[in-house]
Order: sequence, then C-alpha cells, then structure tokens
Amino acid sequence: MPTTAIETTAGNETTRGAGVTIQDPRTGEVLWTVPEAGPDAVNDAVSVARRAAPGWAGTAPAERGAALRAAAKALEAAAEELAGLNASETGRPEAEALAGIAAGVSTLEQYAELGPVQRGHSLRGSRSATDYTVAEPRGVAVLLTPWNDPVAVACGLIGAALVTGNTVIHKPSERCPRLGEALGEVLAPAFPAGVFLTISGGAGVGAALSQAEVDVIAHVGSSASGSRIARAGALTGAHVIRENGGNDPLLVDRDVDPAWAAGQAAIGAFANSGQICTSVERIYVHRDIAKEFCSALEAEAALRNSNGTVAPLVDLRMRDAVHAHVADALAQGARAVEGGAVPDGPGSFYPATVLLDCTDGMQVMTEETFGPVASVQVVDTFDDGLRLACSGKYGLAATVLSSNIAHIQQAVAALPVGTVKINAVFGGAPGGAAQPRGESGAGFGYGPELLDEFTQVKVVHIEAPPAPAGSGAGSVPEEQDLP
Repeated sequence: MPTTAIETTAGNETTRGAGVTIQDPRTGEVLWTVPEAGPDAVNDAVSVARRAAPGWAGTAPAERGAALRAAAKALEAAAEELAGLNASETGRPEAEALAGIAAGVSTLEQYAELGPVQRGHSLRGSRSATDYTVAEPRGVAVLLTPWNDPVAVACGLIGAALVTGNTVIHKPSERCPRLGEALGEVLAPAFPAGVFLTISGGAGVGAALSQAEVDVIAHVGSSASGSRIARAGALTGAHVIRENGGNDPLLVDRDVDPAWAAGQAAIGAFANSGQICTSVERIYVHRDIAKEFCSALEAEAALRNSNGTVAPLVDLRMRDAVHAHVADALAQGARAVEGGAVPDGPGSFYPATVLLDCTDGMQVMTEETFGPVASVQVVDTFDDGLRLACSGKYGLAATVLSSNIAHIQQAVAALPVGTVKINAVFGGAPGGAAQPRGESGAGFGYGPELLDEFTQVKVVHIEAPPAPAGSGAGSVPEEQDLP
C-alpha cells in the first residue's frame, strides 16, 4: 500500500499523498487505497471528453439508446461484484446494495427508451412558415455522485446525460472510490472512447471539475458542497443541477392508527441507517395519539437494535456528526428512550435512536442529521404541526399521515418542498421527478424531465424564399388572402 510522509485521518478515510484509504465500516480494518486524480488528470479528462463530444452528439438517438441498453446488461452481469464492493466500502447490507444496482439497471433501460423519443414543440406562426424546437446536448457533463445509494443515483444521471448526447466525466464519492471505479470499468466499454470517463478523488477533485470549462454539473450530496458548486457554475456558465441535503418532516395527524404511524416513522428514519436524502428526520405528532405513537416507535427502534438489522454508518466521521446532533438535543432537554449512545466495539455502528421532548432549536430539528435518529415533537393541533413542518431552510420532501382530506389538501398546498408524500414515507410512480427547493437544491433530478436538464433548446423558423420576379410560383398566400 503506497504511502507518503504526509498523512491525515478523517473518520474511516485516510487521505495520503497517494490517494484515499478506505476502512471497513464494520470492523475498522483497512481495505485499500485508491489513487487520487491530480490536476493534470482532471484537465486531460475534460480535454478528452471535449474532443469526443461532437461525435457523440452526432450519433443517432436510437444508437445512443442501444449503447445504454448494452451498459444496463453489463451492469446486471456485474451486480454481485459491485454489491460486494458497496457493502465493503459503505457498510450497506448486500441485499440492499443489490436492490440499488437493480434500480440502476432499470434506470439505464428507462433512459434508453426515453432518450430517442424526447420531443420538441411546434410553434404556431404564419401559415407559410414552420417553427419548432430542437433539444441539443449541452456538451461535457460532470457528475458528482454520493455514497449512500451509489449505483442507482449515478445511473440516473449517467443515463440521462449520455442518451441526450453529452459526454460524461463521473466522479464517485471518495467514500466508495473502488466501487465507483469498478462501475466505470463495467459501463465504459458500451460507449465510444472518451464518451464516459471516471475520475477518483476527494473534495479537491470535485472542486477542480466544477471549476473547469464544462457545460453542465450535476451534484447529489451535501448542501454545503452544492452551494459551492452552484457558485462555481455561476462563474463558468455551466448549467448546475443539484439534489442536496434535507431535514424532512413527518406530520402525524390525530386520526391515524398510532402503531401503523410509528411503523412508517421507523421505516423513514431507520432505513439504510438513516442515510437517505429523503429520510424522516423530524416528527410532529398530535398530542391525542402521542403516547401510543411514541411507545410503538420506541419498540420499533428497540427491535432493530436487538436483532442487529441496523447497519453501520459509512464511517467514523459520519458517526461523530450524528452523535453530535444527538448530544446537542440531550443537552437541551431531549430524552433518548432508545439508543442515543455510541456503542463499544469496532466499526462505525450507531443504534436506532428515538428522541422525545424535542424542541425547535435543536440541531436534529433544524439540520440534516443523516443517521438512524427519530426526533419527536408533540403538537397540540394539526395546524401547529404543519406550521413547524413548513419551517426551515431545506425543501426536499415531506410526509403527512392523515385520513382527513381537508388536512391533506391543506398540507399539500402549504409545504414548501419538492415532494409531498401522503400516508407512505417512501414510494412513488416510476419516472417521477421533483424540483428541490431552498438549500435542498434546484433542477429536476429524475424522470423524463432530467432529459431537459441535460439539453438546451434551439428554436427553428423556416419559411420559403420569395419567388423570382415574374415566375408566378413559389409563394403561398397568407391566411388573410384566402377566400
């Protein structure tokens, strides 16, 4: 394992001059070091992608779709290998990792079909002319993707960018660099040389790519990183698509079954150890059912802690950040009725945690915690809960559990988020897309609308030239001249 004299440690990542060393989140053992791309490698990648861009943009959409289908087949064949790398680097259970890879396969197949049928619009003008719009690729696309669902998220951006004729430089998260490189090795052979490239590295490499002369930057990750990327794009003129952090609320009305509602809350807060951008982070429950709800939620967390189904957090740095939020809440008067303490032993495990008596100013209620923490605040009325759910700087998603159609409609109208989910913390139709708001990002991140994010529209106006003098041909009467 190559090393240099300069070495700093952050969580489960050890940054060395030669690259990033990853430790197993379950055991703390060193897995491997992945070299980090230097400035020359970043510049070379941009140059290669730029040279390949005209040829790929000129490829028929149906051929680009066929290449995406070939990539999907290659991904499906490599699922076991990639799931193993995912589990090793991030601690995600292999069954969940396989599900994420299957979602990536489906997404590539979906964009293989959607890309060739992306339509323009006809525009009404003079009868003797034709006006229409054409969608054209933006050029070179930089994709900066996360570690929490690394294959599924990456494939969505990769598929939409490539099928619309852009060339792609993909930088996977430094928390799963070997998985990112392996994904690139699987997908790249389906495309011509230079069309799909993978670069490894940390925040510095991502910053260098964001500041390079590229045409579109798509980022899924933290709000702090997204804000820096947006500023970089404003300076270079690149189009920026961001899905960033969230502090998603769950609003529980008085008329729902408290045990069922607690089950929904547990799924939302504890799935993938709370490391999902749309995880339930803060819960507002009506006082009339609060006692039963909180008891059932405590039992849900205790069951997960006793049966070992809570996977480790991605690294020690993430665990430290999660526990800092919990400690802040406890210091301000919250009660941990389950979990809430850093366990002994190796790895970066953190228990499913239920915090009661939470209040507005606690970090768990205002910031993205990104861990298996369910933070509960009791409210006296639905209106009080909705007001609190509407507060904050994020605008990713929100969930409402209610049987009252008036309350549901009221919440849908009021919540300042890109996605509102009613009576289900997760789920949605295939191809669904939303626009995050506030510090949660901007632009469509999924679905057919993502094709529009990776293209720019050209308006075409065509009309016949005037007929040669005296020919009496070649002209079409205007509408007002017709009988």
